Amino acid sequence: MYSHGSESLIKQARDIQEPELQRFHSRLVKLLQGKELGHEAVDSLQRLHLILSATKYTRTLPPELQKSVQSLLSSPAEQFQVLSSAVLRETLPLSGQEGNYNQENFVQLNSHAAALVLSQAGSKADLSSLCAQLLRSLESRQSEGPATSLTHTLPILNTILTHSPECLAEDHVTFVSKKLVDWLRYASITQGGSTPSGGFFTGPRSRQPVPIAELDGTVSGDFFTVLCVGQSFTEDQWMNVYSFSMLRHWLITYRSVSNGNNTADTDDRSEVDGSVVSMVSVTSSSSRLLPPKERLREKAFQYCQRLIEQSDRKAHKKTDTDLQRACLVEAVCILDSVCGEDASLVFRAFPCIKALFGRLSSDLSFARVLLPIAQFYLNHGETAAVDCESVWNLVFGRFPAELFDQRFVAHEFLRFIRLNLESLQIRVPQYSHSFPNLLKFLAWDSPAVVDDFVDLLPSLVTAGTAVELLHTLLDLPCLSATLVLQVRSTCFPISEPCGRGLLSLDAFRSQSFRGLFLFLLRGEAGSGDTIDRLSTLHEMLKETADWPRVVQCAQTVPVLLHIFFNAVIAIADQKLLAHLVQVMLERSSLLLNIPKYNKEIHRVFSRHLLLLCKLHPSLVVDQSHELLEFAGATANVYSKEEIYTHVVWVLGEYLSVACDSRCSVMLITSCFEALEAVLFEITSSAPPPGADCPVPRVVTSLMSALAKLASRSHDLIPRVSLFLSKLRTVTRGGPVAWCLDEEDLVAIVTRGEELWSLLKAPGVAQSVLTPPQPVTTPQWHRDTNVAMPLQLRTLTNLTHSQ
Repeated sequence: MYSHGSESLIKQARDIQEPELQRFHSRLVKLLQGKELGHEAVDSLQRLHLILSATKYTRTLPPELQKSVQSLLSSPAEQFQVLSSAVLRETLPLSGQEGNYNQENFVQLNSHAAALVLSQAGSKADLSSLCAQLLRSLESRQSEGPATSLTHTLPILNTILTHSPECLAEDHVTFVSKKLVDWLRYASITQGGSTPSGGFFTGPRSRQPVPIAELDGTVSGDFFTVLCVGQSFTEDQWMNVYSFSMLRHWLITYRSVSNGNNTADTDDRSEVDGSVVSMVSVTSSSSRLLPPKERLREKAFQYCQRLIEQSDRKAHKKTDTDLQRACLVEAVCILDSVCGEDASLVFRAFPCIKALFGRLSSDLSFARVLLPIAQFYLNHGETAAVDCESVWNLVFGRFPAELFDQRFVAHEFLRFIRLNLESLQIRVPQYSHSFPNLLKFLAWDSPAVVDDFVDLLPSLVTAGTAVELLHTLLDLPCLSATLVLQVRSTCFPISEPCGRGLLSLDAFRSQSFRGLFLFLLRGEAGSGDTIDRLSTLHEMLKETADWPRVVQCAQTVPVLLHIFFNAVIAIADQKLLAHLVQVMLERSSLLLNIPKYNKEIHRVFSRHLLLLCKLHPSLVVDQSHELLEFAGATANVYSKEEIYTHVVWVLGEYLSVACDSRCSVMLITSCFEALEAVLFEITSSAPPPGADCPVPRVVTSLMSALAKLASRSHDLIPRVSLFLSKLRTVTRGGPVAWCLDEEDLVAIVTRGEELWSLLKAPGVAQSVLTPPQPVTTPQWHRDTNVAMPLQLRTLTNLTHSQ
């Protein structure tokens, strides 16, 4: 919301009347025609911009004022360039004058004027026309035009290409490629001259050119690059910088464009014209005979190799060091691009890239540079037949382990994985086993990277690592707490007061518990699915349950578990799914005690337990021992009612000969007895101290499961009927200790009466409680020989007629 003062100014601007607006326009015209423009002109232009932007209608300025404001675009003061460009973007061009500025004053075009021109381009034809004018301006040599005629040309051209790359014709692409070669390779190697101040001592000696220097202060012995320094720069040196800035975008955009002119570029200068010969840049004279596109590729290759050589020099300023790293990133990316176009360059580039990796791999402050190097190895390592293991050990080993707390590295690293996911799965064996390390990014900063892991997690699910991955996901809050403790232990030594007082921090430093934390901090999968002393670990981390970072991490786990189970169903066999069911039952009671976390995990387990058993009903027989052990524990009724209800339902639904021929009468009877004992116990006594009454759904699920099992083994029907009749008798006396809500009690008794009535006719009970396959999955709408659709329509008509 705006402040009161801002809202008042906006209201005044919107309510201004036409006569007052005309008078303001007249005053502003006179003001802008003056020789010197001061603060009054700035204030008036700001007010004009507010008036124009405060209304939803597009206004038209008087022609005289429009021309005056337009003339400010070429003002030497950037403040007036910004204001005039902002004002003109809020107005419509004069009728019939839309292109006049571009054609008449194109040589004065700057970045602010370019923003205006681009905003007023109404179609691709306008952009094509603007591109043509830009290219015509590039045809003139520096000596033929003003000193500032070309400095903004390439940035404007690059902006246009971003939005509409098809604006350039094939011959235009060839022309720009030639110019880029010219600027990249043949820029001046002397510093730009300053204007002499005059005086007695002004003479030829003072005007002698000064050579450019390297970042370490030595005189440059090679061609000019963006890493060369000097007191001032010539225009072609600025164009060199601009050319390098847009080079990668240009190469990628026009990678598939063929060269219209395959003849030699006879107009280009000599290979050594304008620079000294170097070991990096000298190639055979045949490079001048290459087509423009191939020649640009060759010069880009040489330029990037020169940058990599320059990056090894010791810079005197920190800003220059940062510039070196940024240029290394761009140089490696450009080398990757040109090698992708011409595979023969791979063998020339790899010695340089390999040496660069060897120099930087020990210093993780170069992580941003090492990622493009890894991209180069991924794209071209197979072509060059080089060993990439050391690269992947660094990227998937030390990167997540040591840089998990750096947001920028996390973003770049996860972006690298997402862009190369298919290649990593095929070519990098370390990838699928690196999830304990990768999940550290998620454990440290869940909100920032959860979207990345939603996309990446399915690729980490394999038959060999699924069980360990499930344990790791459930232990993510513990990992989050451990990472916080690791950082605190490093930042606050035990000798400082801040480094003491936390039991969890003391446990982290203790040698007796060190193994527990080291397992959470492991770098790769394969050392074991989980640890034996999880309850001990949870007790030590109890005080971390309300830490913001831990709570945020816990909130992402249910989402990731849904993705995990959806992915594992597609690749798992019966044995693995049975193991996962066992893990779900075990881990339902081994979770870090975070508010709402346990219930959310139980809800996820319940949902996917049903899905797994529906897809593979034989899982119930395979895991019958574990399921019965879980369902036979009365304590689970009060602490895990969500998953307990679904386990009971699964037992009642799928423990049948129709689902698995291995299901015997003995198994059905043992299951019946276990559930009967639990139901009798919870309906004959009050809940344990501190526990709530069992939810009605648990009680009704137990009754339904018993009825289903009894319908499959008729010897059990009398036992169920006896219990249900006793239940009805007991509840007639009023509220009971195990159900205090009258409505819930009525619902339970009603369900019991329904089941009791069904069991009076065992044949009917079996068809209702255990319907055959054609009933549960009917296909009447597909069978034209069945009369059911006709019967349904007849019943519908009879019902509607009544």
